Parts: sequence; C-alpha cells; structure tokens
Amino acid sequence: MLSEVFEFIIYLLLGVGVFFNLLAGVGLLRFPDVYTRLHAGTKCTTFGSIFICGSVILLGLKMWAYNGDTNGSVLAIHTAVALVAILITNPTGAHALARAAHRSGVKPVGAVIDELEEEPAKKTTMEKKEGKK
Repeated sequence: MLSEVFEFIIYLLLGVGVFFNLLAGVGLLRFPDVYTRLHAGTKCTTFGSIFICGSVILLGLKMWAYNGDTNGSVLAIHTAVALVAILITNPTGAHALARAAHRSGVKPVGAVIDELEEEPAKKTTMEKKEGKK
C-alpha cells in the first residue's frame, strides 16, 4: 500500500515537472523578446527540474528502502547534487544573458521606461569653459 502511494507521488512529481518544462518550450516560442524568453526559459525549467529531480530522488529512496538496492541511494545523492547545481547556475546564467543583451543595446518589446538605461554624460566644467572661448 505504501509502495503504491510512493509510486503515485513519483508519477505526480514527474508529470508536474514535464508540464513546466513544456511550458518553458512554449514560452520560448511565443514570447516576443529576449528578456521574456529568458524568463520563461529559466523560471519554468528551474521549477520543472525541481519536480523531476524530486521524483528521481524519491525513486532512488524507494529503491534503497524497499529493495535494499544501494544504487538507489547513490541515485538520490547524485540527483540532489545535480539539483543544487541547476538551482545555482540557471538564475546566474539568465542574469548574465540578460545583462549582456541589455549592454548590447537590445531593447525590451513594449517597454515604456528603461530604468537601467544610462543618462547621457553631462559636460564637465572643463568642457563648459572651453565651449565659452
């Protein structure tokens, strides 16, 4: 009975993870600019990866607890380490890509105000004095 509940939770987590990863793919195809595509590509895949890795961890723990298979514990540990790596690198990579796009001059579609845009350089006092001569 408990094994069946465990399997149901594993399949549920796997289904939710696949759903969010599919949403990321749709977002990459449908969104208009690099910033919204990055949002879809990183938020959804990170969230989907959490659920998929959660299902693999539960599967490994189930293999270890019910079958006595020590490979299940190794699977759970490796998946947990991979999940930590995903949680660190996905947002960091998205931030680096968005910053590079902004510095390259890529404008967001439909943005009214760009708060990160630098103001034009103000003339220095030396330039003002030279201009008066």
